[in-house]
Amino acid sequence: MSAQRKPSRWKPPTLVWTSLGVHALAGVGLATPAWPWSLGALALNHALIAAAGLWPRSSWLGSNLTHLPRHLPQVAITIDDGPDPEVTPAVLDLLDAQQAVATFFCIGVQVQRHPALAREIVQRGHAIGNHSQHHRHHFSLMGPAQIRREIVAAQDTIAQITGVAPDFFRAPAGLRNIFLDPVLQGLGLQLTSWTRRGFDTRTGDADLVLRRLTRDLAAGDILLLHDRHAARTPQGRPVLLDALPPLLAALRAKGLQTVRLRALEHGADT
Repeated sequence: MSAQRKPSRWKPPTLVWTSLGVHALAGVGLATPAWPWSLGALALNHALIAAAGLWPRSSWLGSNLTHLPRHLPQVAITIDDGPDPEVTPAVLDLLDAQQAVATFFCIGVQVQRHPALAREIVQRGHAIGNHSQHHRHHFSLMGPAQIRREIVAAQDTIAQITGVAPDFFRAPAGLRNIFLDPVLQGLGLQLTSWTRRGFDTRTGDADLVLRRLTRDLAAGDILLLHDRHAARTPQGRPVLLDALPPLLAALRAKGLQTVRLRALEHGADT
């Protein structure tokens, strides 16, 4: 079992402190003739919080890893929603062929359905992250207790089956709410988003997916792809399988090395 990050005391970000102040002042204002202004302030505040939750790369609601250190020639490939028995083994072979590594953000129930494949991800040198137990579409609408159950269930599932407790969490679709950060801090998990994505769940054109991932590609980027739910090419292949080899070639051409997100905890890939 890997040593997991230590839980930490939640430190509310500026937006949360500001929201608390707005609610306190509005509560007083509702009892005065200025109540319409108080309602307006509350509405604006809630709209801002909702917008921050809908922006996957936002740090307004708490800590969010959006890129690696920019001074190192490294890139992280992250692959979501698996493991998938059709796609993941081929992805592992492609990565092995190029001596590349990735971080697989796995869904707990998928790990339960395909335990040997989840273990193979770790055994072949890749990192595994927490992508919630069920990947609920309404995850960002859940309360703190529900969010915690989803994350803890996935954490326990992955740790028990693979022997590795994830250090990183990615929210379903990258969407979240104000309750997520304190839950993650209490569990010792780091929220992780991405720098660029290929939209490979919607686009079956491997060349287009590749262009989206490599346009202005730079050191420190975190790339988002999917093994499960991948769109299909006109030939019926999961688009990831056609986009990954030229992506790895493009990284080599730029002198960029793939690293596991686990490397950040120790300062170097091991």
